[in-house]
Amino acid sequence: MCFSASASFGAGIVLAAISVAAIKKVQKPAQIYFACIPIIFCVQQFSEGFLWLALTKSVYAPLQPIATYMFLFFAQVVWPLWVPFASLKLEKEKEEKNFQMVLLVIGLLVSLFLGYCLVTYTVEAKIIGSHISYIQDYPIVFGGYGELLYIIATIAPPLFSNIKKMWLLSILIIISYIITKISYVDYVVSVWCFFSSIISISVLIIMDEIKNPSKKHSKYHYRSNHSKSSSI
Repeated sequence: MCFSASASFGAGIVLAAISVAAIKKVQKPAQIYFACIPIIFCVQQFSEGFLWLALTKSVYAPLQPIATYMFLFFAQVVWPLWVPFASLKLEKEKEEKNFQMVLLVIGLLVSLFLGYCLVTYTVEAKIIGSHISYIQDYPIVFGGYGELLYIIATIAPPLFSNIKKMWLLSILIIISYIITKISYVDYVVSVWCFFSSIISISVLIIMDEIKNPSKKHSKYHYRSNHSKSSSI
């Protein structure tokens, strides 16, 4: 992340632990994509940790292009596609699936465009004011609409999911985005990804909900049956 190499590596270690815990909660193959969100963030944070080393220590300088493109690949290509796909795989109702499919198409378009830009135009990472700034010579095709589509693809799927508590992930990411936009306007890509990676701890809460969706209902059902049997 854009504060230091140790912060990125520290976040990566925490995310590795969260990843293991989240994946352990998987019960069906369709759930693995959502459970892998923390581990993807983990790889992303480690890549920026190595980028920090490459930018500050000459011995690691050869890693700079690889670390830069790896971080941006996850930030700009993977997430707009992965989040709606993972949300789609969790849905069971046809109506919800159709809506998530629309979001997936939006995410695919965003990923393809940003992926094209990433391999076609100049990309550079620099330390400016004790932060990493990604300088991208991308064409402004859609203006603010491009950023809006990215936000829709990465935030809307969990927000409109039929699964309880999925909204928590979206709300926390929205809050982190607002904070980043206000306080770190020149380092949005790096800082927002860091906040979002830490917020991915909410994936554990959501996976627990997916694993035990009727926990409260089961208790109510037991009490209801117990009351009926007592009244006979």
